[in-house]
Amino acid sequence: MLTTVQKWGNSQGLRVPKAILEKAQIAIGDDVELIAGKGKITIRAATPIRGRYVLSELLRVHPGTSDDVTWGAAQGQEEW
Repeated sequence: MLTTVQKWGNSQGLRVPKAILEKAQIAIGDDVELIAGKGKITIRAATPIRGRYVLSELLRVHPGTSDDVTWGAAQGQEEW
């Protein structure tokens, strides 16, 4: 499929047909990774960044305890 690089404000852009996005299993709003090579640009779904977590996934694997943490006796003038 051919398309044209177009100027959009101070950037350039490409229009990607819905059928191409569906085939690549990429939806509107998904993060993508752009990889530049000699004479080519590859667009692929972004992989999760190490250190970035999704709260629902963390809660799913959390043991579910809500016990208070004991930090020990006060060492200075703080109040526990």
